Amino acid sequence: MNASSSHAARLLAIVLAGVALDCTAASALAAETPAVASRQRAEKKIFTDREITDGFFRITFGAEYHLAGRVDRIRKYDVPVRVFAGGVNRPARKAQLAKVVADIARRIAHLDIAMAETSDVANVLVTLVRDRDLFRTIKSFYGEERAREIRKSLDPQCLSGFRKSERFEIEHSDVILTVDNGDFTFLDCAYEELLQSLGPINDTSSVPWTMFNDKVSMGFFDIYDQYLLNILYDPRIKAGMTIAEVQAVLPEVLADVRLWVRKVNGLAE
Repeated sequence: MNASSSHAARLLAIVLAGVALDCTAASALAAETPAVASRQRAEKKIFTDREITDGFFRITFGAEYHLAGRVDRIRKYDVPVRVFAGGVNRPARKAQLAKVVADIARRIAHLDIAMAETSDVANVLVTLVRDRDLFRTIKSFYGEERAREIRKSLDPQCLSGFRKSERFEIEHSDVILTVDNGDFTFLDCAYEELLQSLGPINDTSSVPWTMFNDKVSMGFFDIYDQYLLNILYDPRIKAGMTIAEVQAVLPEVLADVRLWVRKVNGLAE
């Protein structure tokens, strides 16, 4: 979900998580979760420029569900991202979350993201909850009326949200993850919601390779979505850009992103 303050200039958008490190950490996560490992083996790794750019515009502009604010601009962090996990005390889930954050940090070239030791220095707050407490937690974040709208429209297992400035720079994100629906669902939600809290909040059913498709469950940071997030966090793509402004710089950005994704994943030319 993407959350906003009550200020009229700020965005409130909510998106559903698909219910579904280094290389060593990422491989360990896959090895521990057979459903992830099987999806990695079957993953599509070769995409045309058109397939990548089409997906980028679909997931970065618009919003799956929003209540206020404009959704026709690029939204992203312009400062280091620090993640803190609170809520129910589940050390194993917190350790998995830390591996997910480290994996994201390794695979997005121009994003400074890491775990924070305290909530005071974090701009992404992850709340871990039991499944039975999810709706009550959503209600505490957004009030009863909006919580009912969220449940009716999305029936989510996990959510992410952000608050942005008038310049469309993300200032704060909230992520809610359930801890008791199994390892695959936790990893699937953690990757999707953390990544969506960074800006790409528009789920789409028209792109079959992205985790931002409600019909697709990954459980890992797939190649296709690495392309999309690396484009978003390239310094030439700035918060507040329109589609036309992005189109003007996208060819040179994509060329550099292709080199990075190939390098970090050890892909053949």
